Amino acid sequence: MTSTNRTRLKVGVVGLGRLGKVYVRDLSARIVDTTVVAVADTDRARAADVAKEFDIPKAYTSPDELIADRDVDAVVIVSPTHTHRDVVVAAARSKKPTFCEKPPALSLAECAAMSDAVEKSGAFFQMGFMRRFDPGYAAAKEKISQGAIGRPVVFKSTSRDPFRPSLEYANPASSGGIMVDMGIHDFDLARWFMGDVDSVSAAGAVLAYPEMASIGDIDNAIATLVFADGRLGVIDLTRNGVYGYDISTELLGDAGTIRVGYLRETPIVTMTKNSVTHDTVPYFMERFERAYTIQLQNFAQNVLNDRVPPVVIKDGTEALRIALAATAAHRTGQPVKVASIQ
Repeated sequence: MTSTNRTRLKVGVVGLGRLGKVYVRDLSARIVDTTVVAVADTDRARAADVAKEFDIPKAYTSPDELIADRDVDAVVIVSPTHTHRDVVVAAARSKKPTFCEKPPALSLAECAAMSDAVEKSGAFFQMGFMRRFDPGYAAAKEKISQGAIGRPVVFKSTSRDPFRPSLEYANPASSGGIMVDMGIHDFDLARWFMGDVDSVSAAGAVLAYPEMASIGDIDNAIATLVFADGRLGVIDLTRNGVYGYDISTELLGDAGTIRVGYLRETPIVTMTKNSVTHDTVPYFMERFERAYTIQLQNFAQNVLNDRVPPVVIKDGTEALRIALAATAAHRTGQPVKVASIQ
């Protein structure tokens, strides 16, 4: 798929961790509408190595330097969540189109500052929620809009990681905790498929990795949702899905059900006496590789063709609001009205 505007969007990428490097690869080699002209990371050696690997002319240690670069037409932010506000505000003030990975920030105050900067500048801004661009989820959305299952009445979503992340990464001070870091995808899907959430109840505990308690987070959680119109939802999150990366969503309608997700990575099943086996999805990059590429391509084409972004800062803010409500519900043991989280 190519843009009707043959001009390539000259992109600068901020943040070169595991996902950031994947984004550089896609923007450099897999998307015909973009070229990466600069990268930035606080790790000078990492920035230099990535620039060299992908033949990128400029490498910076500061996002501000990258944003100020006149050769950079648009900014893609894949840096840690706690840095998003400052980078988004700086990019907005420069009036450069910006893509920002989820979560938008760790607090609603930071989201408000980001939203205000984007609104005042009039700059293009697109939020990153790649599951919306996954072919399975996109097909489910289309079928529901066509009335294939009637009116969806129950939303169920599961996110299970095959192992816990490092304690440094999982620390709520930088990740926001399991409800924000993991759950925000599911909370966004809940809004996307069902609409606004009225209240959240949640239970969670440290059940598999005792060391999680040392950073003040949990490794398993279940959140129940009541949507604004009374429909229902349930989300379960776990760090110990040791069998593989298991992401699935089910929408129960009054005329049928849609299930999204798969567990077998390769199309092969081995059948022996009393045994049928297959492999499983290793991790998020394998499961959502296409979604990440499609999402970035969509961003570039939207900018080049002056199209409205399909995912905006409000989507990120409201998903975060639900995640924070779920965090509060777990902490207090009481249902929390989403609107009460300010």
